[in-house]
Amino acid sequence: MDPIDTRQDSGAAPLAAYALFQTRELDEARERVASVFCPHRLDRIGKGRFDARHHHLAGERLSLNYIDYGTKTLISPGHLRDFYLFQMPLSGAAAISNGGEQYCSDPERAAMLNPHRPTTMIWDDDCRQVLLRIDRAALSAHLGQMLGMRADRPLTFAGPCDLTARGGAALRALILHLVAEADAGRCVLGPGSLLGRQIESALMTGLLEAHCHNYADALDGRRGADLAPRVVRRAEDYMMAHIDRPLALDDVAAAVGVSARALQYAFRRFRDTTPMAFLRNARLERAHHDLQAARPGDTVTEIATRWGFSHFGRFADTYRARFGRSPRQTLQDARLDTFVS
Repeated sequence: MDPIDTRQDSGAAPLAAYALFQTRELDEARERVASVFCPHRLDRIGKGRFDARHHHLAGERLSLNYIDYGTKTLISPGHLRDFYLFQMPLSGAAAISNGGEQYCSDPERAAMLNPHRPTTMIWDDDCRQVLLRIDRAALSAHLGQMLGMRADRPLTFAGPCDLTARGGAALRALILHLVAEADAGRCVLGPGSLLGRQIESALMTGLLEAHCHNYADALDGRRGADLAPRVVRRAEDYMMAHIDRPLALDDVAAAVGVSARALQYAFRRFRDTTPMAFLRNARLERAHHDLQAARPGDTVTEIATRWGFSHFGRFADTYRARFGRSPRQTLQDARLDTFVS
């Protein structure tokens, strides 16, 4: 893979409109980078001129960054603690030590630094990188939504991310597209942006699908609807056990111990529906059964109300769409069968 150039015109570094600093002073660079990431050791170990620059585009749960030191440098932040750092070289290479793992990162292999393991890096003279800083709590929560349950151990990435493989190439393309859009004045990331938040979620999903980590097998095992996670089955059981009672999404989520959003995500991923749609369909089945087995004096309104349908016109439309007949026709057929028999 050739070195990547995201510059819009000659001499313009990526994310130039979001320049945080440019300096030849080592101490200043160390302090300014630490203000975005964390305190760290930064030493010049190459013979070239130290000329550092940092461009920083902040979103809600993650940020896009560009860093270039101009010469070979030693960077030792220790534990990042509250964020993951995805490092994607545009040119050059970096030697990575994260916990017990050691590997090389270059334009074909990105690095993901685990915050709960100590990190030391050496960036080569020509190493220019786009970095994705992801809030640790946000990425763990996103993983929980994909799993349908809370992760019970730290999310830990292993080795470099192959940017030539299908998932890695797609992730790389998305990151570079966001950089190019920002350089063209069409930034979508930022606080309060719904589109930006959706793109952040797409980036986190891309990372979790492209990179090897200790939850990869669990995610692969939950891609089929027939392998729905326990939280979905528990929610279904709870709703069926309380089908004749008023239930809201928050009630069901609380009963199974997840957030409403996580429950919605799990149902959409593994059942291709929502929890409330599942409940509505189950209640429609009960209403259909009661209409077919109606006793003298039973009415459509009474049976609909029994199963939580208070808007009778909407109930009739939904019922017809599901069963091909109106509730009244079903009730009339049941009465006719009773009369004939």
